[in-house]
Amino acid sequence: MEDNFNEDLDNIVVLNDEDGNEVKFEFLDLVELDEEEYVILLPMTEEGEEDEGEVVILKVEETEDDDEESYVSVEDENILNQVFDIFKERFKDDFDFVD
Repeated sequence: MEDNFNEDLDNIVVLNDEDGNEVKFEFLDLVELDEEEYVILLPMTEEGEEDEGEVVILKVEETEDDDEESYVSVEDENILNQVFDIFKERFKDDFDFVD
């Protein structure tokens, strides 16, 4: 039973918002586009359930510490759409996407 619990937590990412509050996300995918990597995250509710809303796409940036990465927001709408299209194609059988 304990092993399953740990497996469930492997795909949870905790980030700090602009106010310093911890926000939990479920890691859905890592997409590479033009030699850059982007994470697809699904916000989670306070109860630890997946939020049925929109996903969050963040660009992965390396830090000086090899064991850590930094995620930054993406302002370019074109890049966001390209990354999301790749994600939708990969998971078209797993999720019901609404345009």
